[in-house]
Amino acid sequence: MARSLGNMKKMRLLPLIAATYFMVSGGPYGLEDIIGKAGYSRALLILFLIPLFWSLPTALMVGELASAMPCEGGFYHWVHRAMGPFWGFQEGWLSLAASVFDMAIYPTAFVLYLSHIAPALTAGSRGLFLKLGIVGISTVWNLRGAVAVGRGSQRMMAISLSPFVVLIGLALWHSLRHGVAAAAGGPPAEVDLSGAVLVALWNYMGWDNASTIAQEVEDPQRNYPRAMFTSAVTVMCVYMLPLAAVWMAGIPSARFSTGAWVDAAMVLGGSALALSVVLAGSLDGLGTFNALTLSYTRLPYAMAEDGLLPRILTKRWSNGVPWISVLACSLGWALALGFTFERLISIDLVLYGGALLLEFVALVILRIREPNMHRPFRVPGGLRIAIAIGIGPAALIAFALYAARDEHVAGLPALVFAAIIAAAGPIIYLLARRRSPSAA
Repeated sequence: MARSLGNMKKMRLLPLIAATYFMVSGGPYGLEDIIGKAGYSRALLILFLIPLFWSLPTALMVGELASAMPCEGGFYHWVHRAMGPFWGFQEGWLSLAASVFDMAIYPTAFVLYLSHIAPALTAGSRGLFLKLGIVGISTVWNLRGAVAVGRGSQRMMAISLSPFVVLIGLALWHSLRHGVAAAAGGPPAEVDLSGAVLVALWNYMGWDNASTIAQEVEDPQRNYPRAMFTSAVTVMCVYMLPLAAVWMAGIPSARFSTGAWVDAAMVLGGSALALSVVLAGSLDGLGTFNALTLSYTRLPYAMAEDGLLPRILTKRWSNGVPWISVLACSLGWALALGFTFERLISIDLVLYGGALLLEFVALVILRIREPNMHRPFRVPGGLRIAIAIGIGPAALIAFALYAARDEHVAGLPALVFAAIIAAAGPIIYLLARRRSPSAA
């Protein structure tokens, strides 16, 4: 169990909500492929239904476990306590492996956005340097501590959403002047519902990430459930309102792919709005990468505390930052920047899905083995409901596995590639136990 951080200054509710927002979403950026693959009406339906079977169950599970066990390392400790050190290690391994692919998405998306108005800046090696810049800025910011990241998330959230408030207003004004032109949006030339669902799952995942910083949050038993549900409602609105607005304005869905919000802004508001969307997109990529750096870097620290990773990862500064872990993780993420956006999503979903299922299993096991554990928030409805809420996420993860069956990475099927990474977890665990037989 991670040691207490004493009287260190801690993150309050609003910064926690903002950080959770960036860990899950960061804004409408990334939705374009859902529109391009499914069309507006299907995209809205997908974005409405997915949270009911994916986000809501996960938020309920996180609300209960994070309030019952507000430990540094979050979901790693939940699985460790419920199922023992082997499965705790697998939870940490799958999450860290997923992070390598997840974290490369946001600098990649930033470069794609910028290429819409300044292709010369993103050509060749310049694009790679821009991605590395995002990694570097987030690393330095995280070394300042969780409170700094939380406050920064609040400010970036307000700034990054402001162009979309203007875009929605202009779309509504256009509709009032010229009539609702939803029919002009039309369906895409080729419908790819499987691909749209995969992108939607990715856009709605990550609710458990905020749990890893529990000891750096003020009154976590009270604030985690509140942050989960406030963030969930915010994310749904941020996704669905801009999409509905541009549909009403009649912008064809066939024009939407990654980065197309810039084109929509150009149509509705001209070059000034398009530029603001690009700049906001850069803040979104930075904000998401920054918040997730805060989350993921606590995992190696917690695992090292239990003797499952080198003890050097437990070194912290006076502000609570596990600085060796921050630097090590940032290096790993920088090395994964060469993957494409689509490949990153499929691998990320497979690895993250495995870790998420272990968390739902931990929820049920702890209900059975420790029924008297203090739970400031409980999933309502008793044990049967605690079991039932995991069915939706499990079914969607199975669908993601099926949908990714034809994708290839590095010459291998994406599922085989992900399976090899997952299979390395038990091997590394055995090596860790041999190095430190007393590991918890």
